Amino acid sequence: MATNDRCRYRITFTKDEEQRFTSHLDLHRAWGRLLRRAGLPLLYSKGFNPRPRIQLSTALPLGFTSEHELTDIWLTEEIPCSEIMERLQHSAPPGTRILEVEHAALNEPALPNQIDAVSYIVQIDTDLTVEDLSSAIHDLLLIKVLERERRGKTYDLRPLIHELEISGEGMEPLSIRMKLAAKEGATGRPEEVLDALGLDPSTAKFHRIHLHMVQI
Repeated sequence: MATNDRCRYRITFTKDEEQRFTSHLDLHRAWGRLLRRAGLPLLYSKGFNPRPRIQLSTALPLGFTSEHELTDIWLTEEIPCSEIMERLQHSAPPGTRILEVEHAALNEPALPNQIDAVSYIVQIDTDLTVEDLSSAIHDLLLIKVLERERRGKTYDLRPLIHELEISGEGMEPLSIRMKLAAKEGATGRPEEVLDALGLDPSTAKFHRIHLHMVQI
């Protein structure tokens, strides 16, 4: 039995095509159902309406897919990570693949606060050539201030773009790899980056490939 009868685990999972229109709130509820189906000894919050302690990482926008999502769960007793993974894989719904289960320290900050940046692969529908797109990316990265508007407020998108490049050059359709800041109050949105490049976000396919965590 762990100290204080509680253990924290971090689960890496995917959000595939079947789950791309599942909202962040519905995903949280789905994880509660999944953990109960797996028969895990969940730690519940105290109060009038106890809930299992589950903490998802940075929300994935509706319509996006992902190969690297994270959630932390708290259990009342220690169970081998391999056993938790086996139970979850057996109980996971379509569109959710369990990739890894590992221990997380109880005193770590909240999971969303540990995310520093996010990487995406964005498949675009465009008539631009590789050379034209490469030139547009180069010109955008030379800009020192890139003013955008979100919810009626102006902000600078440029410092939120950490990396921006063509992915899989020579392959069709064209794709862009981007690494964007993902801190509270300073989050880069891939749709905004496409718009700044003169591309139509509504025809693009967004896929999250990595959540970058700060070193604790």
